[in-house]
This record gives sequence, structure tokens and C-alpha cells, in this order.
Amino acid sequence: MRIADLAGRRVALWGWGHEGRAAYHTLRARLPAQTLTLFCDPAEAAQAAALNDPRLAVETEASAARLAAFEVVVKSPGISPYRPEAAFAAAQGTRFLGGTALWFAEHADDGTLARTLCVTGTKGKSTTSALLAHLLRAAGLRTALAGNIGLPLLELLDAQAEAWAIELSSYQTGDVAASGARPQIAIVTNLHPEHLDWHGGQERYIADKLALVTQARPHIAVLNAADPRLATLTLPDSEIRWYGDARGWHLRGDALYRGDEHVMDTARLPLPGCHNRSNLCAVLTALEAFGLDAAALAPRAATFQPLPHRLQPLGERDGVLYVNDSISTTPMATLAALEVYADRPVAVLVGGHDRGLPWEEFAAAMRVRAPRAVVTMGQNGPRIHALLAPVAAQAGFTLGAASDLADAVAQARAALPAGGVVLLSPGAPSFGAYPNYVARGRHFAQLAGFDPDAITGIRGMGIA
Repeated sequence: MRIADLAGRRVALWGWGHEGRAAYHTLRARLPAQTLTLFCDPAEAAQAAALNDPRLAVETEASAARLAAFEVVVKSPGISPYRPEAAFAAAQGTRFLGGTALWFAEHADDGTLARTLCVTGTKGKSTTSALLAHLLRAAGLRTALAGNIGLPLLELLDAQAEAWAIELSSYQTGDVAASGARPQIAIVTNLHPEHLDWHGGQERYIADKLALVTQARPHIAVLNAADPRLATLTLPDSEIRWYGDARGWHLRGDALYRGDEHVMDTARLPLPGCHNRSNLCAVLTALEAFGLDAAALAPRAATFQPLPHRLQPLGERDGVLYVNDSISTTPMATLAALEVYADRPVAVLVGGHDRGLPWEEFAAAMRVRAPRAVVTMGQNGPRIHALLAPVAAQAGFTLGAASDLADAVAQARAALPAGGVVLLSPGAPSFGAYPNYVARGRHFAQLAGFDPDAITGIRGMGIA
């Protein structure tokens, strides 16, 4: 469905975050006479009312009956279409879509999609997208970096670029499929349980995440052969390019290979951990699929600017290194972060909003190679603590329970000798205590004695 198709219909917007505001401004610019209704939180209603738009009605309760009164609802990504009120309205004929679907539909016939490189995956998608844009620009291409990484696609609706590096969350992948447009290249980095509250279960999460390749039918799918779920995937409508094993780009220790050919050493790249360097393999595979000389571009990864809140070393205080991995929202991400600092005494801070993710695999890993200390916090902190208590007694690591992040930082510091690492890698979202992982990371930096303004901001978003 294109924007012009909304003219004269009963259209509502649901959500007033960054994506919701982008959708409003786009629809108002393209359809100035269109009557719109906005459903948003009471705290946001005043912001919307301040627009003084006589053709915009603002409501604070998106009930099933109200949603069903509209033909189309353009919703923000964070609002699940599986919520009961949305499901009811959909059954009555209301169509739900997001700004991502509108962007792809608008460009379905103008040649832009031949230059799109989409990225999704449970972890690594932001770093992969930013690194992809970095190397595309190193190749001399005018490149857009947008999507879930922090810049809604609709804000670049009329922009021109030679390549589009687009990050997509599991909330947005279905939008690409719904648009009817086929991306040129789609990367899937890995699959682990996440966002189960939004999707309603692990299997639906996996299906929604994979919609980018199973339903949107990209011309080329770049898949991680090291991921057990992806390794068995068949895509009859797409060419598959594998990375992560001997068939393509892969790592042997710190050495980067393309098939049997050694390309370079990656130890000094600003990509901490083997999981991050695996993202480089994904990017190089996509660059080759895009027709570029990936081997020649690989060394340019040395000038990549790492993203904030992703295994971000903040600096040392009193001989202790503080590392901000606030974006870690799954136990698997926390395990990957611990592996990076396996040769140092570590106190890791875990816990946050409880989405029902299992922590049993994390607990099992602690039996084999535990850090110096684990401090639990947040809504699911007690559940994690109870699971780890018998493990800590056997494995001999310190287990603490904190009332909040400040308490967690203090306990972690007290448990470490000089040369240790306080690692914020929560394995859970920040909701409740903080509006997002950025706010959590900024508070961690402040508690550690660093300037929070100096650690934020993703370079390269937009077109360059």
C-alpha cells in the first residue's frame, strides 16, 4: 500500500515515538487534506496537540472498538499487532502497517530496491548495518544508513542514495514482506529467543524475524552458517550466500578467510569479540553480493567507529575498567560479552525487564567458566538470582542482589581487585527503570564517573 492509497480513507496513527512522528509528518506532507486520528499515551497527547493541526484528532485510548473503526492503522514498531485489541480490529478488516512498509511500497518501482541491503538478526544487526554503511562509503558510494538503528526510513523518503544500509528489528521485518517489495540483499546474523512478550512466543518471534527472507524474498540472502536455525534454512526464491564456514567469509581464530584464502588478521580491529568479527564476515559477504571487491575493502574496517552501548569501554577508575554493554538484552549476548573479557576478573551486572526469557543456559555456562562476581538487578533479578544461587555455591563466584543500578555498580566494584572489569551487560531490556537502553547506559557511565554525553551518538546515520 502506497501513501497515495490512503487518501480519503479512515486512517489512524498508533504511537507517537520517533517512528510515529515520522509517519505523521510524511502523511501530512503527502496528503495535506487527509483527516487523521492519533492514538498515543496521555503524556504524549500534549505534544501532538501542540501541532495545532485541525485535521488531527488525538485520543489516549486505543480500544478494540476504536481501532476497528479505521480502515488503516499506521502503527509504531514497538506496538505488537498480536495485542488483543489489534487482533480484534484486524479480524474486522482493519489493516495494520508501519512506516517501513510505506517506505518500501513507495520505492517498489523506482529502482531504489536494487540498491537496498537490509540487516536483521537477534544480535549484531546495528553494528553490522553501521559497518556495512562504513565500507560502502569507503567504496565511494553515497550511502544511506537508516531504520531501526535510530533514523526512521520515512525521514529519508525523498532522499537519493547509491546504496541503502537498512537495519530492521523483528518488529519491522514483516512490514517489508507486507509492502510486496523485494530487497536486493538481506542479511540475517543469528537467531536467539528475544522479545517474547511482543511476539507472544519463541516460534512466532523466529517466524517474524525470518519474514525478511522467507516472505520478502530478497534476491540474495546472506546467512550465518554457524547459526543452527539458519544453517537448515532453504529459500526457493532467493540465492543464498553463506558466511561463517569454509564456503565463504569466516574466521579461524583472529584470522579472516575467504574460503581457503587468508585475507587479514582481525585482532586489532575495533570489533571486540568473535561475535563482532563475525559481523564483519556478514558485511563482506553482502559487499561481494553487491558487486564490490570485499577483500580490498576489508582493511578499511580498521577505521570503523564502534557504536555506543555495545561492549563500549568507558575508561578506568582506580584501576578498574568500566564497560557499557547496555544494549545486551538476551542472556546469550551477556555470555558473548563475558567471553571478550575472559582473561580478566569481571563483575557482571545482569537483569532488567522480565520478558520471560530462559536463563538456564546462562546458569549452565557459569558452572564452566564463571566471572569473579555476578550482581542481579531489575524485575527479573530475583528469578536470575534464585537460578544462580546453587551454581555460585558450587562454582565459587560471588553472587549479589542489588536494589538498583547504583547499588549494582557499588557491589561490583567492591568485588574486584585492581585490573578488574565492571561489565554492564544486563541480558534484559531496560523498560520500567529506564525508557531505553541508552538511558541505562548513560546512567551507568555517570555512576562510574564518566561524562554520559561523551559516550552517546551513532556516527554516520543518514546519507553520506
